[in-house]
Amino acid sequence: MNKLIQAIVLFLMLVSAGMAAAQVNVSGQTINHEKNYISTGIPILMIAPDAVSSAMGDAGVASRPDIYSGHWNNAKFAFIEGDMGVSTTYTPWLRKLQVYDMNLLYLGGYKRINDRSTVAASLTYFSLGEMVNTDIDGNKLSTMMPNEFALDVTYAMKLTNELSLGATGRFITSDLTNGQDVSNQAGVTTTHPGYALAADVGLYYTKPIDKTQEIALGALISNLGNKLSYSDDDNDREFLPSNLRLGGRYSNTIDEYNKVNVLLDFNKLLVPSRPIPFDPAYYNAIGVIEGALMSFGDAPNGFSEELQEIQVSVGAEYWYDDVFALRAGYFFEHENKGGRQYLTLGTGLRYNVFNFDFSYLVPTTRLGNNPLTNTVRITISLNLNPSKNTMQ
Repeated sequence: MNKLIQAIVLFLMLVSAGMAAAQVNVSGQTINHEKNYISTGIPILMIAPDAVSSAMGDAGVASRPDIYSGHWNNAKFAFIEGDMGVSTTYTPWLRKLQVYDMNLLYLGGYKRINDRSTVAASLTYFSLGEMVNTDIDGNKLSTMMPNEFALDVTYAMKLTNELSLGATGRFITSDLTNGQDVSNQAGVTTTHPGYALAADVGLYYTKPIDKTQEIALGALISNLGNKLSYSDDDNDREFLPSNLRLGGRYSNTIDEYNKVNVLLDFNKLLVPSRPIPFDPAYYNAIGVIEGALMSFGDAPNGFSEELQEIQVSVGAEYWYDDVFALRAGYFFEHENKGGRQYLTLGTGLRYNVFNFDFSYLVPTTRLGNNPLTNTVRITISLNLNPSKNTMQ
């Protein structure tokens, strides 16, 4: 066990040192990179749908299997404890700006087929509320109700007693204009909803160290699918937020009543960086698979900027008697790639087959540039025939 801890500590030190060193050039001067955000369509596909992992810094690719495994790592469903379960989460949006009709809703469920395989499905719905179109004089022309949703179907199976594989198919709709005509430099463009098909593939490995300790590793490639378009213009298409997530978990059952989980995730968009200066024709011609491969080495400022594209999530969870949980975590994104940096807190309660979870996000930057700033997220879930050992 000591060797394992030393290896993990050494790995984290190397990662931290590498990311820090990448910010310094050969003359010892700090590189001041230009902000170069990676833009995608349907960003809600990357938003945590639950109040469990969102309370642990958005770390979850190797967390204990639960109803929300479809988002974090679909392969975890093969190891889920229970025969069937359903869950829903309500997430207010932009409440700090006093916007009261924008919400993210999630509904999901799973059903175990046998000891080695499980099926699951989920629906994510994002409402942007009511928007009023006006003319140049401020007169009301029409009212819109923009919205987006994604429907998932997942199958997960155990390859061995310690390793599982998951696959997800996803249908996506984004209706941001309700068919309104949009004026631009080329004239007037008639818009329509954007449609896409995407897939996720995940791997999950879990192994006991001894009777009280366990480690797990996870990997997920998500949202790999066709580009999204809101008009008939082939030069106006957006990449989906294709993404690679890698991470691990260490769990320790201290005694009969006290248990802890520690998680670490690394996250990177598999979307090409925008070239500087930006060339729309070149960028729009890049294919999905080509773009995913390019994303590992196309940053305009080289390897140091590639490292900036890696988001880091760290989380911890404490359980008392499998009834009450406390959670905390931290999420880091480089300022040149969006600058989201926030502390997360949360708690969970288990009563019979019902689960109640809460999370809260606190920005740690001046800008507080997160739509969930100072927002409480609430999850309610139901697990049928769960195991007595439900440290999730």
